[in-house]
Amino acid sequence: MPPRSRVTIKDVAAQAGVSVATVSKVLNNRYGVSADTFARVTAVIKDLGYEASLVAQSLRNHRTNVIGILVADIEPFSTELLKGAADAIRGTGFELVVYSAGGRTGDPHGWEQRYLTRLSGTLVDGAVLVTPAVDLEGIPGTPVVAVDPHTGRAALPTVDSDNLHGGRLATEHLLELGHRRIAMLTGRADLKSAQQRETGYRGALASAGVPVDESLVRRGDYDAEVAAASARELLSGPDRPTAIFAANDTTAIAAIEAALELGLRVPEDVSVVGFDNIPESALCTPPLTTVEQPIREMGHRALELLVRLINGDEPADTHITLGTDLVVRRSTRPLTP
Repeated sequence: MPPRSRVTIKDVAAQAGVSVATVSKVLNNRYGVSADTFARVTAVIKDLGYEASLVAQSLRNHRTNVIGILVADIEPFSTELLKGAADAIRGTGFELVVYSAGGRTGDPHGWEQRYLTRLSGTLVDGAVLVTPAVDLEGIPGTPVVAVDPHTGRAALPTVDSDNLHGGRLATEHLLELGHRRIAMLTGRADLKSAQQRETGYRGALASAGVPVDESLVRRGDYDAEVAAASARELLSGPDRPTAIFAANDTTAIAAIEAALELGLRVPEDVSVVGFDNIPESALCTPPLTTVEQPIREMGHRALELLVRLINGDEPADTHITLGTDLVVRRSTRPLTP
């Protein structure tokens, strides 16, 4: 069956027996249409399922009442963030559209600008960029808020979490349990938040008088396969670490699975701490001790900030940093002699 053709404003006009101009007046609640004609056109619009084009609407009104969220991929972090944005948009009069590159960003340092240019002006009134890789200036006339930008605080309004403190919390927890050979699976080297988590790890060790063993610092890249390979190398050696801090939950769970494949028990043989507190962290075996960054609230606050910017109500502080907290579950335990 051939696809059904899109209903146009001309179809509505023909069905209602009025001019296209009259239909346009009804759509935009303009004066000059009798009550009977307004009711007849409205009924035809509903009957035909007509929806005005966002592009045409934006050209007429200079507003689409649509907010875009741009992500490189749909994964646990962005999924939780989207939930918060969806909570915040209720009652604002705006709708939400999610634009995902599906992981196919091509140039990892330019995809945001391309897609923002593609959407802005005629499709969205503003956008939230999730972990943008470059320090964007945005598009003139299109408000933009960056969540967890690679470069840290930027010219754009930003929302992030206290990653440095979170890295310290994770490491201090393991130190308090008696661990000294604490490995780290790092995040993406180009991401400021990942760098801050590693700095927190190194700082906590230094404060405890424990030298950093560089052989225990391995790539995780926020990638489960990379992290699993690094964890296997760490845990297969003769002087393996007694604990691992992974820079996010996905790589922490991969480390647990690698340990189990090697016949090691978590936490009896190796303790593991993650970062993010995504829903999967509470569901894995054993449930993961992790640092919670309020991802859902980050999405909520980013959306709220963006709506204010679109409406011309710019707050004094457009850089928001939310706190991080330790969530202790069953993947860590005191070191036994």
